[in-house]
Amino acid sequence: MKRPLLIRNGRVLDPSQNFDSQVDILILDGSIAFKGENIKAPEDAQEIDASGLLVTPGLIDVHVHFREPGGEHKETIATGARAAGAGGFTAVCAMPNTNPVVDDPAGVGFVIAQATSAKAARVYPLGSISLGQKGNQLAAIGEMVDAGAVGITDDGNPVMNSGLMRRAMEYAQAFDIPVADHPEDLSLSGQGVMNEGLVSTRLGLRGKPNASEDIHIIRDLLLAELTGGRIHIQHVSTAYGVEEIRKAKARGVRVTAEASPHHLVLTDEEVENYNTDAKMNPPLRSSSDRKAVRQGLADGTLCVIATDHAPHHYDEKEQAFDDAPNGIVGLETSLGVLLTHLVRKDVIDLPTLVDRMSCAPARAFGIPGGTLSDGSIGDVTIIDLEDSWVVDKSSFLSKSHNTPFHGWDLKGRAKFTIVGGEIVWKLDT
Repeated sequence: MKRPLLIRNGRVLDPSQNFDSQVDILILDGSIAFKGENIKAPEDAQEIDASGLLVTPGLIDVHVHFREPGGEHKETIATGARAAGAGGFTAVCAMPNTNPVVDDPAGVGFVIAQATSAKAARVYPLGSISLGQKGNQLAAIGEMVDAGAVGITDDGNPVMNSGLMRRAMEYAQAFDIPVADHPEDLSLSGQGVMNEGLVSTRLGLRGKPNASEDIHIIRDLLLAELTGGRIHIQHVSTAYGVEEIRKAKARGVRVTAEASPHHLVLTDEEVENYNTDAKMNPPLRSSSDRKAVRQGLADGTLCVIATDHAPHHYDEKEQAFDDAPNGIVGLETSLGVLLTHLVRKDVIDLPTLVDRMSCAPARAFGIPGGTLSDGSIGDVTIIDLEDSWVVDKSSFLSKSHNTPFHGWDLKGRAKFTIVGGEIVWKLDT
């Protein structure tokens, strides 16, 4: 039996139940037992005084890269899970583009075993759509689901074969799992290294046009409509893509979609001075695209916030811009960045942020959590909304420090991260 945990006097905000009130929460044997005022502590209970703090369902990130196996110098499942806890995340979904690719039940089992031994945030594996992520032949989807995969994706490699993508959507319906896709038409993005526009022209860098993403999004939406399958479109970055997803939802297409913190906050202007920490895929877009992504997040067209946490070693990012890899780390900065630059600037309100970072991700991937209802798993994030801090990449728990947010002044971050009724992260101040 786990030790009881009593969280006292916090502002409990749970959009899944339209609940926002100052109450206590009692967690017994890893599950939410009761919410109410002045709960009597069971014998030998651990107590947290959450006075002045925000208590929410545990944050969930459905798009992270933990690099293990094969890229342990960048991140391991253990270091990634601990970094997730430090960012307030109680659960994450790990992408399968490792070496070897997670395309069979043994790979799924390995990820789960490593995460279990880390005793930090929960890690739910996604299996790959195609064998080796080569886009030619379906992987063993059913066997991976039986082993614990909560979805399938070839993220890192867009599925260019529309016939294969159709079969994946049809087959995935038997297991009621989403098919997640990185939308990019490689024949259009080509050798581009940033957004195609005025900034790329000024810097003399090859660009990726919005159309390379838009065409792929339309393809995925049409296939989801054709098959009745569940499509999850990853890291949407264009205004046209947002609008097409909005229309598809209105038609009843089973689509969920995510926005990443960097596309919500930054633009391609960040690439000035050839800043490789601002190099990612899809690339940072124009301010008009950013505005549309923000609106899509606010109105629920983009119902999920996901970091696309992509660690890279210092030496790799120190290369010339053309040669540097895509991606930034995001687990330890996303909550603070979004509280500071979206909530405090009235782009979205606090309940919407919690929904997009907890409740909606749980629904989209059918995983436990995203609620503080009685009987649900005891995954809780406790946030200090008034904590002012400066991003210092040298203090990250992640093995990699590739972030464009180093030195930013932020307000608000996780103070406690609780997984199954056990504290896996506590902010030392």
